[in-house]
Amino acid sequence: MPSLPFVTQRKDEVSPIAEFYHGKNVFITGATGFIGKVLVEKLLRSCSGVKNIYILVRSKKGKEPSQRVEELLNAKIFEQIRTNNPTCLSKVIPIVGDITLPDLGINNSDRATLIENVSIVFHSAATVRFEEPLKKAVDMNILGTRRIVQLCHKMSLLEALIHVSTAYCNCNQKEIEEIVYPAPVDPQKLIDTVTWMNESLVDDITPKLLGDRPNTYTFTKALAETLLVEECGSLPVAIVRPSIVTGAWNEPLFGWADNFNGPAGMIVATGKGLLRSMMCESSKISDLIPVDVVINLMITVAWHTSIHRHNELKVYNCTSGSINPVTWKYWEMYVLPALRKYPSGQIFRFPGGTFKTNHQWNSVCQFFQHRIPAHAMDILAKLSGQKPKMVWLYSKIHRAVNSLEYFTMREWIFHCNNVLNLADHQIGQDKEIFNFSLKTLHWPTYFENYVYGVRKYLLKEEEATLPAARTNLARRYWIGQAVNSTLILFLLRLVFTRSVIVQDFWYFLLALVKRSPVSRLQSKRSKI
Repeated sequence: MPSLPFVTQRKDEVSPIAEFYHGKNVFITGATGFIGKVLVEKLLRSCSGVKNIYILVRSKKGKEPSQRVEELLNAKIFEQIRTNNPTCLSKVIPIVGDITLPDLGINNSDRATLIENVSIVFHSAATVRFEEPLKKAVDMNILGTRRIVQLCHKMSLLEALIHVSTAYCNCNQKEIEEIVYPAPVDPQKLIDTVTWMNESLVDDITPKLLGDRPNTYTFTKALAETLLVEECGSLPVAIVRPSIVTGAWNEPLFGWADNFNGPAGMIVATGKGLLRSMMCESSKISDLIPVDVVINLMITVAWHTSIHRHNELKVYNCTSGSINPVTWKYWEMYVLPALRKYPSGQIFRFPGGTFKTNHQWNSVCQFFQHRIPAHAMDILAKLSGQKPKMVWLYSKIHRAVNSLEYFTMREWIFHCNNVLNLADHQIGQDKEIFNFSLKTLHWPTYFENYVYGVRKYLLKEEEATLPAARTNLARRYWIGQAVNSTLILFLLRLVFTRSVIVQDFWYFLLALVKRSPVSRLQSKRSKI
């Protein structure tokens, strides 16, 4: 099997990082996730001398681990490897297990294999759902980390354990250093508490436990960092904290994305004309970080952790705000035009909408632009014998944007000195092969590629469908103009009508804005 040659004649031609991985075994949790997929692909493509990549896989949604691994390696991002070096895929070896089970649910034989052979561990498995029940979030994010640490303590060849956290685990701070902050509660006490309590009781006390953190995700990821510090002992450990992970910048494919979380979901919902209004402060920095930047940093951090042993655990804030900042205003400036340049073939309305900073105004806009159209479409669906789904879909969209509000209405200062210093340690080809510098990223071009990538890789719409999609987009534009004109005429008629029904309609809107009972406002009307 071909491996990366060791070229040492010229300093600018070597790749110390690729050489470091030569002949070594890697263990990855979360390999079937967004970050994990790109990590596996990058190791196979750029560190072709790696010996084996063991990935922890569990059964999910009726699919056996072997099926999930087959799906993973058949993903679009592995196309280059399948074409140029297909035998390399045999290096990916599934380890059946689950981070929520004792000893990770790994059988004795596989466990012995890992203990005896693995040199580098990447722990990226976690629940990333913001509103995950606390009991489950503790089991996956905190106890899952403990189980990984316990396994690593038994690995005699271990050179690096890289824990993937989140830049927002300390979002209760305005300015975030590359340090592990004191835990809001003792991790073990929380584990003991949620273990004996039933789930409904845990849910009842969750708001008090979260304190000034917005969700169970950021809360449990913060505690996982504390547990790591307390239990890693002399293990060579580092923490990488990505901010908002977005589609690929350069590799393996421009704009590649594979899930609807975060910005990708916003692109889809906006592009289909569904999302027209949400809470977001346009002037705030949106700390976006392309997934390939995260992966290049992770791979480099593992190399650096092994080569330069430190007495203390190092943290790397993988963020963009202090290096190449971009505000949410750029979203309106560049994403909307890109959505009209690369429209989806199936859209509800012409893409549009704006960010809001006032809750009352946002509620009014969502009432007219989301709820009324949703109910109208569901009525038409029922009349035509189809299953209504728009109200249900909008309830999902509203839950999603509401969970993002905490992050779209605020901004943080993330220090990233460790990341910048690490870039200075890269030599030869590593600065290009494992580039994690954002200084050359051109956001307008990136956003356009991201929109195109979401359309192609997430919505599975090929470029050949663009002409028809653009024709449909133009049609939707004129339909929208006609509907808006009709609505304006209807509202003007209401303004000049003095009937009781019309007055009740206006009081209903006023109640919506002020969030007051309609009956109270009607009583005020009767006194006028």
